Amino acid sequence: MKILAILGITVIMVGIYLYEWQKIEKYQKKERRTFVVLTIIGWSLAILLLFFPDLPGPVHFLREVYKPLEKWLG
Repeated sequence: MKILAILGITVIMVGIYLYEWQKIEKYQKKERRTFVVLTIIGWSLAILLLFFPDLPGPVHFLREVYKPLEKWLG
């Protein structure tokens, strides 16, 4: 069943990619590269969350980073 989910995620991402790619002008090379990278990152995160649904989110990471500052301030 996960293969169908991966296929569904991929079809949706390709659809988004094809729709949005036409809206970016040909001379906007940096914007196109950024769009490709962000699309790949989004697709990767969707697949990763499919296999590991209990993965901690970005808030957990920020709490760990700023935990030492909390001791100083509070």
